[in-house]
Amino acid sequence: MGRGTMGDVTSDNSDLLALSARVSRSVQTTVGWIFWDPGAVARYESLGLPEQFASPLGYIAARAAPIAAAGPDAVIGAFGSISPLGIRGLFEFLGDRSRFFDFAAARDAAVLEGLSTYTPTYGPVLAALGPKLWEVVDDLSGTGRVLFSALRAQPRPQDPVLSGWHAINAVREWRGDTHWALVATNGLDHGAASILHNAWLGYEADWLPKSRGTSEADLARGWSDLRRRGLADDQGVTSAGIDLREAIEVATDELCIPIWRAVGVDETLTFCQQAEPPCEVLLGRVDVTAGVNYQPGSRTRRLRS
Repeated sequence: MGRGTMGDVTSDNSDLLALSARVSRSVQTTVGWIFWDPGAVARYESLGLPEQFASPLGYIAARAAPIAAAGPDAVIGAFGSISPLGIRGLFEFLGDRSRFFDFAAARDAAVLEGLSTYTPTYGPVLAALGPKLWEVVDDLSGTGRVLFSALRAQPRPQDPVLSGWHAINAVREWRGDTHWALVATNGLDHGAASILHNAWLGYEADWLPKSRGTSEADLARGWSDLRRRGLADDQGVTSAGIDLREAIEVATDELCIPIWRAVGVDETLTFCQQAEPPCEVLLGRVDVTAGVNYQPGSRTRRLRS
């Protein structure tokens, strides 16, 4: 398989690499379904967000709470692919940055309600995993991983199910920070990165960046940069561009291997087996509440494997 401009990315153990990639889907799904959940959206509306913007802006507010005090530019840098315009607009709308924590609390309430409603057997799995996973999270390096580090420093829930969910969320943010470091290392801004991701998933042209609020100017700049580097041409993203996006994914999975080695290979495999059925239910909720293209980190579609 080609590696674009990433260079060779290999693993000493292909089984561990495959396990890291496999568990990443459950990590993403465990967290991601809540972004469009009606219970969460209703709570965001009750906190004052307009109905038509409650889902995306509530997601931003809840996720950004640990770093909101640093302002919109810090959140834009940490989130990577989410519309800078939307993030700035949310900060202007809310005014008081401490209000972001109200949205995080609303999300947490919706998480517990939704898990008990849609996947009642999954809560005990998360509760059992939480203590061990927090030990692993506490040992992870926070260097260069600002969103993860800020999240890890927050008070931890007393409820064991919610605590387990937050431990999964911490791993998700560690992986996300790691992924965006690789994206930046390869000289990609949010527009170009979303274009490559969209093509790698085989989505219709520009669906993914537009779904995340990428402006026309940023989209045009992303395409121009990719063409200049031979990662796109007049027909779209080239094979080299797809190879680069695949290489970034493989490198991300490889860098996450130590997390699951620390949890334990057998324990991680057991978690996958326990998590995947309820996560399919949660992903089905995304299909209904958002659409079948949303939450691509939970999808198996990709043009290289």
